[in-house]
Amino acid sequence: MAAICVFCASSRTLDRRFLDLADQAGREIARRGHTLVSGGGCVGMMGAVADGARAGGGRTVGVIPQALVDLEVADTHSDELVVTVDMASRKTVMIDKSDAFLTLPGGLGTLDELFEVWTTATLAMHRKPIVLVDSEGFYAGLVDWLAGLPDLRFAKQAAIDLLVVVDSVPAALDAIEERLG
Repeated sequence: MAAICVFCASSRTLDRRFLDLADQAGREIARRGHTLVSGGGCVGMMGAVADGARAGGGRTVGVIPQALVDLEVADTHSDELVVTVDMASRKTVMIDKSDAFLTLPGGLGTLDELFEVWTTATLAMHRKPIVLVDSEGFYAGLVDWLAGLPDLRFAKQAAIDLLVVVDSVPAALDAIEERLG
C-alpha cells in the first residue's frame, strides 16, 4: 500500500463542509489500506484528515516544524510525528515519505506545497502522482488559469498534465491507485 500525502488547510475557522471533506479523505485513505502523511497539525482540515484516517483504522505520519510544535498545534496522536527545523525541511520530508500527493481545499500554504511537488515532478525529480480535489469548484479559477499557460508558452502541456484534477475524494484515490499501478 502507498503513503499518501494530503495537503489542506489548517485554519480553525472553516465551514463544516471542508472539515467533513478532510475527514472523508482520511477515512478513504485508511479504508483502502494506505498510510496518511500530513503536515502534522491537529487543527482545521489537517486535524480532520488525520482523525478520519485513525477513525478508519489507518496509520498516520505527521511532519511538522518545531515552531508549530511550540504553538501546541502538533498532532500528538500521530503514529509517527517527525519534527523538522523549518517549513522547507517539512516539505522535503513530506515528499520523501510519500508515494503520492492529494490536495484538498486550502490557502497559501496548501498551494505552496502543491506547487513544490508539482514543480519537482516537472523537473523529473520524482514521478509520484499529484491529484487535486476540486470539490464544489473550489479551485476552478486556478484550474482555468493553469489550462491557459501552455498557449502562452509559460508551461508545457506535459507539465500541466502531471496534475490530475478530480471532483471527489473517491475519484482522487482511484486516480492515485491507477497511477501507482
